[in-house]
Amino acid sequence: MPLIYVKNMVCPRCIASVTETLDQLQLSYSSVDLGKITLDSPLNTIQTKELSAALKARGFELLEDGKSSLISQIKSILIERIQHSDGNRSENYSSFISDKLNHEYTYLSKLFSQVEGITIEKFITKVKIERVKELMIYNEMSLSEIADQLGYSSVAYLSSQFKKETGMTPSSFKKSGEESRVGLDKI
Repeated sequence: MPLIYVKNMVCPRCIASVTETLDQLQLSYSSVDLGKITLDSPLNTIQTKELSAALKARGFELLEDGKSSLISQIKSILIERIQHSDGNRSENYSSFISDKLNHEYTYLSKLFSQVEGITIEKFITKVKIERVKELMIYNEMSLSEIADQLGYSSVAYLSSQFKKETGMTPSSFKKSGEESRVGLDKI
């Protein structure tokens, strides 16, 4: 079954939006996941152009280059893992990515850095910090619980990463009432 990779699919609403687009264009598919669509049959040139235009209108982009596709998959895998983390992750990110994509981590890491201009580790930190902001805004968990959920070794380590990324401590961020979050598709 043909696979199509889509850039900027980072959440369940993105999946719903892409699914709606496929339905409107009456394109037959078997599944829509973060960053990819599994089609029932290949698209012709006209269908590809229509899908590309419809997705672009919704803030998505079809990926045709294999390397771009890998970068998008790395991002989707990491975002999904961090957003839906329960804190009980014994496997490290490098092994997880490598196993999921069936490539050596060193190759994926080098490719990611060349294309994105930041390391995978820096990307992970940025996504985690956005998740910390989100959880702090919801005000349902303590900083200790957030640190535990996101796999930080301590609140102090989370706080130092938070300050390095945002320029303020978590408590300053919370007190400011500022909701300066960055969309995950913009990281």
